[in-house]
Amino acid sequence: MRAVSLEVRAVSSRRDRQEFIELPFRLHSTSPQWVPPLRVERHVFLSRRMNAYFTHAGAQEFLATRDGRVAGRVSAQIDRAYDDQHGPGTGMFGFLEMEDDSEVAQALIDTAQAWLAERGRHHMIGPMDYTMNDEAGLLVEGHLREPMIKQPWHPGYYQRLVEGTGLTKAIDLLMWELVIDDREKILPVIFELAEQCETKHGVTLRHMRRRDLAKQIKVFGEVYNAAWKRNWGFVPYSESDLKHYAEELQLVFDKHWFMLAEKDGETIGIAITVPDINQVLKKMNGRLLPFGWWYFLRRAQIMDRVRVGFLGVKPEYQHTGTAARFYVEHFDVAKVRPQKWGEMGWILETNRAMNRGMEAMGGRIVKRYRVYESRF
Repeated sequence: MRAVSLEVRAVSSRRDRQEFIELPFRLHSTSPQWVPPLRVERHVFLSRRMNAYFTHAGAQEFLATRDGRVAGRVSAQIDRAYDDQHGPGTGMFGFLEMEDDSEVAQALIDTAQAWLAERGRHHMIGPMDYTMNDEAGLLVEGHLREPMIKQPWHPGYYQRLVEGTGLTKAIDLLMWELVIDDREKILPVIFELAEQCETKHGVTLRHMRRRDLAKQIKVFGEVYNAAWKRNWGFVPYSESDLKHYAEELQLVFDKHWFMLAEKDGETIGIAITVPDINQVLKKMNGRLLPFGWWYFLRRAQIMDRVRVGFLGVKPEYQHTGTAARFYVEHFDVAKVRPQKWGEMGWILETNRAMNRGMEAMGGRIVKRYRVYESRF
């Protein structure tokens, strides 16, 4: 008979935190697509003192154990910045990992909901670790592809288990593959719009500089908070969020792929494309020592793909062709850089303009992440 000794407990000790971090290593180490994170980075990310998220949010992580063995994990969190934007009542869950066990899945979701309900929430969305700008959504298409930077990976059975708990779809997030050194796939209208961007509208494009990154990230925050404010689940970047983000980007900065668009001295658009550090992390296998540091130092020779993570234009300038100018610049950079292809997104399935733009550039959807919700 099946064992019934299933328990869910709050993460409260250093050992609990270690088991929380180690669970995906045990679950996915034999899956060729999974990319192990750096353990030390995960400790920092979960730290209330070191992660800027906790300046405007609170969270609790949980472990599910069966017969003393860790069989699943989840977090529940409340973001005051989300409340300010969308009103109170919604909480989030994330960091969802579990064995192929429907009882474990149900216990984890029930626990997250109960924690949120005790704090006055009646609506839950997720998974997200901790926000939509971190690893977000459950992988429902594209399981045979490796995740890129800040993309989660889940085995196929997760969708069955999650939907078996009663959670329903809220929205899908799409990843588009682009071969960015193949200009032949781009519709001519993209080049026409890109040319008019400067000649007709006076918009110029330049690349960021590392020494100015902290200052330019503040400008990124202005563009992001304006361009993405109508997106589903949008939460604006705070000053502390941007400082934390700038520190992260220093590790993956590449001047060729970080771009600004300007008009009359004002930054009106931004594109942050990141060489895929996951290719390096996979070789590091979660550790800096003994040889992980060597792979990190050689990262420029290892990474041949990029993730276009942010590409946005302030709403009042979206008619200028600035997005098309960014697209064409990506294809030009790919001529001289080792990175020849990549993925764009995530893009909301409801964002018709961006999805049509991806089609015009010859892209194809290769991954689909699903955000779920429940009301209670």
